[in-house]
Amino acid sequence: MSEDLYAKKMAHFKENEKPEIVLLIGEDLDLIKIIVAWTNTTVMRARKLSPLRSDSESEVWEWLWKNAVYSREELIAKSALSEYSFDRRITPLIGNRVLYPDGTINSFVQRYLRDRVLKIFEAKPKRPGRKS
Repeated sequence: MSEDLYAKKMAHFKENEKPEIVLLIGEDLDLIKIIVAWTNTTVMRARKLSPLRSDSESEVWEWLWKNAVYSREELIAKSALSEYSFDRRITPLIGNRVLYPDGTINSFVQRYLRDRVLKIFEAKPKRPGRKS
């Protein structure tokens, strides 16, 4: 029952994503490093979920995160940021719902990052002009 509740509450946030959130990350490489590291970090829900005391959106979001289990040290190491820089940057990513407590990220952010990577690989170096 609790696991169904967790999945149901998580699904609500994923179904109500806002595309504007992409503007938060823009060209900020430190935020991008954390986002990429998040998708490569093992994240699980707690074995025993804490009770959900309210149905308000902010309370549910906090409850989902309280029941997310991951290694902060692993995430810092994978992001290649200092602990100070990491701590300053992860809070807005969580609060603005870029990172999800199930180990995934906002789908609009994911699409944005994939498009950026594809453009990098599509860019072909210019050939030097031939002289006749």
